[in-house]
Amino acid sequence: MALEIERRFLIKNNNWKKYITKKIFIEQGYLSKSLDDWIIRIRFTGEDFKISLKKHIESFTNFEFEYSIPQKDGETIMSNISNTIKKERFFLEVEKKSWIIDCFKENNYPLQIAEIELSREEEDLSLPSFISKEITGLTDYSNFSLTNKPFSEWK
Repeated sequence: MALEIERRFLIKNNNWKKYITKKIFIEQGYLSKSLDDWIIRIRFTGEDFKISLKKHIESFTNFEFEYSIPQKDGETIMSNISNTIKKERFFLEVEKKSWIIDCFKENNYPLQIAEIELSREEEDLSLPSFISKEITGLTDYSNFSLTNKPFSEWK
């Protein structure tokens, strides 16, 4: 069983940039219509396509299953969905912990979200200086929600 235990945060400054180890561009879209059940996502990283199935369990733990799919299948699926987002993803190493920073593009610019995956919900976590408000569990900030109500439309 694949479990994802993840916490998410807003960012308050650019201090995170000194910890970058890698960067990729992501375009992803959703085949799901609601957050209430399984979320089905397709993601393209410039190299490959993956389909993911996610379902919230409790607190900040989700089921997450991810599968590679053929390039042609991925292109066909992506060209037939309208709710997509684009972002640059930066991988960081901060005090022996792996963090991800997503910098959203287009209608979700200038939103930036930091994520960290944990081995268990109770894991101790020291927050780096670039972290602001925790948004774990706030559905408006979910990637799925951002495809339907982009950050630029928020009041």
